[in-house]
Amino acid sequence: MDMGYSSYVNPELESLVDRIHPPRVCIDNDSYQDCTLVKVDSANKHGILLATVQALTDLDLVISKSYICSDGRWFMDVFHVTDQLGNKIIDKNVIHYIQQSICASRRGRTQVKTNSMFKEIKQNHTSSSSSLSSSSSSSMEHMTLEMTTTDRPGLLSEISAVLAELQCHVSAAVVWTHNTRAAFIIHVHDDSNHGTTIMDPHRADRVQAKLLTVVNARHSSSERPSVRFTSPVGEQTHTERRLHQLMMDDKDYQEAVTCSSSLHDKRYEIIVTVENCREKGYSVLNVTSPDRPKLLFDTVCALTDLQYVVFHATVCSKGSVAFQEYYIRNKDGHMLNTTIQREAIIRSIIAAVERRVSHGLRLDVRSRNRSGLLSDVTRVFRENGLSVARAEIGIHGEKAVGSFHVKDVGGHDADPSNVESVKKEIEKFGGAVLVSKGSYNSSSHGNNNTEEDHSRTSLRTLFWSQLERISNKFQSLNS
Repeated sequence: MDMGYSSYVNPELESLVDRIHPPRVCIDNDSYQDCTLVKVDSANKHGILLATVQALTDLDLVISKSYICSDGRWFMDVFHVTDQLGNKIIDKNVIHYIQQSICASRRGRTQVKTNSMFKEIKQNHTSSSSSLSSSSSSSMEHMTLEMTTTDRPGLLSEISAVLAELQCHVSAAVVWTHNTRAAFIIHVHDDSNHGTTIMDPHRADRVQAKLLTVVNARHSSSERPSVRFTSPVGEQTHTERRLHQLMMDDKDYQEAVTCSSSLHDKRYEIIVTVENCREKGYSVLNVTSPDRPKLLFDTVCALTDLQYVVFHATVCSKGSVAFQEYYIRNKDGHMLNTTIQREAIIRSIIAAVERRVSHGLRLDVRSRNRSGLLSDVTRVFRENGLSVARAEIGIHGEKAVGSFHVKDVGGHDADPSNVESVKKEIEKFGGAVLVSKGSYNSSSHGNNNTEEDHSRTSLRTLFWSQLERISNKFQSLNS
């Protein structure tokens, strides 16, 4: 017999508990020589685990181990963390931000209030020589574009060409692809002198219609592209979580499942199992996969958006392999009792782990920021037979920086001669390209870092701090 456990908490009682027992965050640098302990003690609330993990990963902190307990009305968690270079967290500003951001997340405050502190700490934490300029985004009206569609070679080039033609300047963007699907979050501002802003509903509708025409051009009637604009009002879902949601809504997880309780994907060595512990009323989810940055964040994103509550969990890594064990129930208090439920969570967890895995070469591009730059860069990729599998683009002062994971149009490793041609073409219009292997294919968290590794980390940090600053101001305009 399945046991149900009610998860409802009266909001007034919850608020009272928060006031009587506010969240406590303890930073311990004495217990271990090789890592910092972040201890969180708080009244429980659905989503608190994700908010806590999000606060840590937003600072590019590496979580090597975690012990989670949220049974009953209380949440207690211990994280073993280091920076990207494998060092303990000793910067007092970073420590203060960790404490403040976790407490703010628990109390439901908007992240916008801590953005200035976040930007400064991200800059100092990564030893970047300069901070992201906010002038371009603070002085201009922005909108954001969310898209999901079937992936194909040259897709980003076609989309960016349309935006350039319609005089929509891309100030930040992120692209994920997985299982033949693609998801885009692109922030644009007006680049015309026609008297209409990018926030004008009629102009937004025209841009949206044009993009739909492009993505529909090669679609069959059974495919499901989605294009919508959102406007800068109010609080918005965390950008990376939103990407997970877009791809999940687009059903990128759909594939054959060979077993109702486990699935082994040989390409990525991911093993997911689900069993029921009936005497305790829990379902036990085990995930074994290659270790990589932000793995815990991605898994907890999937569990939270699938409406599962984590009551106990242990996360650790041994060498290049990560082990995650979660004791969960549905938000309605029940275990996963049907084959359909178990297969659905297995697919979703595997997809969440796979989405961030990148293949092929990573090209870090830096150039003077100007109108149509993204269109020019991606056109060079397309003309030289390179397809973009993942991308992150942002603005750094007067410069635009972008990280592109590329392969050939057949999905294989890029030809070195084509990469050299791309470098030469981009250098012609004042850009520079740094070539490296996919940063998330390696199991290393940065303990064997080189100057090149640190450069890649800084570029990634510059992008995310800009993108998060913008995206926290967006909410739906067109459904």
